[in-house]
Amino acid sequence: MRENRRVLVGMSGGIDSSIVCVLLQKRGFEVVGVTMRMWDSPRHFKEGNVEPDYILSARRLAQQLGIVHHVIDARDVFKNEVVDYFTSEYLNGRTPNPCVRCNRVIKWDLMRKLADELDCWYLATGHYANVVCLNDNYYISKGCDVKKDQSYFLWDVDPSIWKRVLFPLGEITKNETRDIAKQLGFTDLYTQKESMEICFVESDYRDFLKVHCSDQLAQIGQGDYVDREGKKLGYHEGYPFYTIGQRKGLRIALGVPAFVLKINPLKNTVMLGERSDVEAFEMVVENYRVVSFRDFEESVSVQIRYRSAGIPAQIIFVDETLLLVRFLEVASSVAPGQSAVFYKEGIVLGGGVIGNDKCLKSAKKRLKRLQEA
Repeated sequence: MRENRRVLVGMSGGIDSSIVCVLLQKRGFEVVGVTMRMWDSPRHFKEGNVEPDYILSARRLAQQLGIVHHVIDARDVFKNEVVDYFTSEYLNGRTPNPCVRCNRVIKWDLMRKLADELDCWYLATGHYANVVCLNDNYYISKGCDVKKDQSYFLWDVDPSIWKRVLFPLGEITKNETRDIAKQLGFTDLYTQKESMEICFVESDYRDFLKVHCSDQLAQIGQGDYVDREGKKLGYHEGYPFYTIGQRKGLRIALGVPAFVLKINPLKNTVMLGERSDVEAFEMVVENYRVVSFRDFEESVSVQIRYRSAGIPAQIIFVDETLLLVRFLEVASSVAPGQSAVFYKEGIVLGGGVIGNDKCLKSAKKRLKRLQEA
């Protein structure tokens, strides 16, 4: 496909993607919109509506701007690839990152396929991020709005797509986006309450598990809180309801603040300890993706959860699937299942999935054998 000025914009019905459509039209692009129907929740429907509110909102804006609008029904693949992954990770004692997985296996793949069908060279979304080209390689980089930056969620997308992607909001702040909406008279958009939730979880993820994993949770049942020596401290509701570093909601009084240190799905135990016990100086990362190994010849910054500060670290590649991270400053609450994303000067060098202690021990043994060989 030859480069052209047609751009497919992922329209969520919210303020960010809506303003993207306006900005790209002003820049002379021929905009085509697409909205993906991923998951139907009661909060997405007003009384009497057959389609979710966000689809109706995106369609209205498309009509207002004279944009052709498409809808992709991705509910089945979203359930199989994202929701089932989300629940299975908690049932395996890990903390999932569904937005990273959705970006990798659904959103960008479906958008690229539709863009090719519609002869759109460019793709665009309302992400607060940027694309940069260095040494003929395309990278994601942080958006200028530090509080809204979404580069963390994009590390596992096939990097071959980035040469076609536009992020109009990457160079402005959320407040500037709201100002544009206000200037355009989009009252319903700039007064819209921003959602910070996982799109398919109504409130607490534990309530979601209780509805969608009721049989598994009944089999798991209550378990024991234990200390670092294995001594029983009390009872918990079942290991899927906890995550590494958790302090609130433990419902146990030990005289000092308690934190979740480890989760053992086989024994249904949750290990508790003090704040210093959740500190770590190394971790293992599985199923990593990096743009160039040369980027890791010097120390980098690693972000171990969304909105957390980057931690300087040395990266050691063990094999094609495992790498070791040695923190140069203490890290806290390293949770298996979460994404570790590597940065240098705001540029995403790659990322991977944090592994558990068993995986860490295995990686260190492999590395030792390689060093002795």
